[in-house]
Amino acid sequence: MEWETVIGLEIHAQLATRSKIFSAASTNYGAEPNTQACAVDLGLPGVLPVLNGGAVNMAIKLGLATGCSIAPRSVFARKNYFYPDLPKGYQISQYELPIVHDGEVIIELDDGTTKRIGVTRAHLEEDAGKSLHEGFEGVTGIDLNRAGTPLVEIVSEPDMRSPQEAVAYMKKIHSLVRYLGICDGNMQEGSFRCDANVSVRPAGSNKFGTRAEVKNVNSFRFVQQAIAHEVERQIDLIESGGTVVQETRLFDAVKGETRSMRTKEEANDYRYFPDPDLLPLEIDEAMIEAARSELPELPDAKKQRFMAQYGLTAYDASILTAGREMADFFEGVAAAAGGEGKLAANWVMGELSGALNKAGLDITESPVTPAMLGGMIKRITDETISGKIAKEVFEAMWNGEGDADTVIETHGLKQVTDTSAIEAMIDEVIAANPGQVEQYKAGKDKLLGFFVGQVMKASKGKANPAQVNELLKKKLAS
Repeated sequence: MEWETVIGLEIHAQLATRSKIFSAASTNYGAEPNTQACAVDLGLPGVLPVLNGGAVNMAIKLGLATGCSIAPRSVFARKNYFYPDLPKGYQISQYELPIVHDGEVIIELDDGTTKRIGVTRAHLEEDAGKSLHEGFEGVTGIDLNRAGTPLVEIVSEPDMRSPQEAVAYMKKIHSLVRYLGICDGNMQEGSFRCDANVSVRPAGSNKFGTRAEVKNVNSFRFVQQAIAHEVERQIDLIESGGTVVQETRLFDAVKGETRSMRTKEEANDYRYFPDPDLLPLEIDEAMIEAARSELPELPDAKKQRFMAQYGLTAYDASILTAGREMADFFEGVAAAAGGEGKLAANWVMGELSGALNKAGLDITESPVTPAMLGGMIKRITDETISGKIAKEVFEAMWNGEGDADTVIETHGLKQVTDTSAIEAMIDEVIAANPGQVEQYKAGKDKLLGFFVGQVMKASKGKANPAQVNELLKKKLAS
């Protein structure tokens, strides 16, 4: 039987506020356990939550960026469940009336096609603490630093049909929240993670199968692996006569498989009711327009502009606009290179990205600045250096030897463009290789590459390659 996969994602993005969503406690990462949870976060008697206006502004920006409707009135609710790391015994979230609803994003797939993925809703909520199962056997530690940390949960429609589509959607949301500056997107620190709802059904069927939720996956690679395994597990289970049960599962990255965590709760299990300590949130048009005025140029618009302004391919533009920092770096390089967009793109995506990956650095940590790289590209275009010599210049800049002009001068790397000097080297190479000259004249044209290589070797890579080719052809023809 042919099976169809149905996937929906619930993405949790930690909002980049300095304080928590309902208290003034810090959201800084890495503090000692239980040093950043105040009386409000712990729900101690006599305290009241106060909504963080910055979190509201960030949620509005997300709604605008995903074409969603912004609710003029939304309500906070108590979601009741009892875990050791949830000190109040409930989580403040939004249920029936979320702040953002009914939007979409367009994802681009590996084959160049695009697909619309619906955004059902995005709601504000607080995070829980963290249970740490480490140290003495059988002992669990509770760290409440994350309790009350502001989150926006972005719930998709079940529009994805493969692990690849799910990853593309997750990457698109990751890119958006970082462009907007509302989330740092750091998956290792838990700032951006997702729950994947996965089910299968017979191909052609309109009825959804029973879904399993894979909880708290925090990398693109793990999301793809977790969904692929879950699809295979469900199909094998059904085809062997079993039944998929609605449950929450965890992904074991070491074994590459999911395992059951608990039976999946329904909404009524959480006993939602409006939080009596928080008034309904009312948003007027002025608040929406204020947020709109702060929106940056978003990835899709930037991609189109890069293609039009710099003559880039759709692929190159997609790579360069995937992250705001990469896009800004590229534009800095292109500006410093006098608008030379294609060469700037090649160097940013090639040599620079390779060096950053090898060193384990983010592009914001690059020892070669946009001005330095753009300055080096100008020396390629004005033929001061060749593309081959440029790699030596780049390496020296990377190692802290100064900008391109300093490196070129210090190492004597200026390209030889003096025709008479190049001709002299060509004459020496021809004289030293009479056999190859005869073969070339007899029709073995491929030997031209041999002669070019010998001349470049004689010039220590400094001769202008275009001039070498042109002059060699004339000399060998005569």
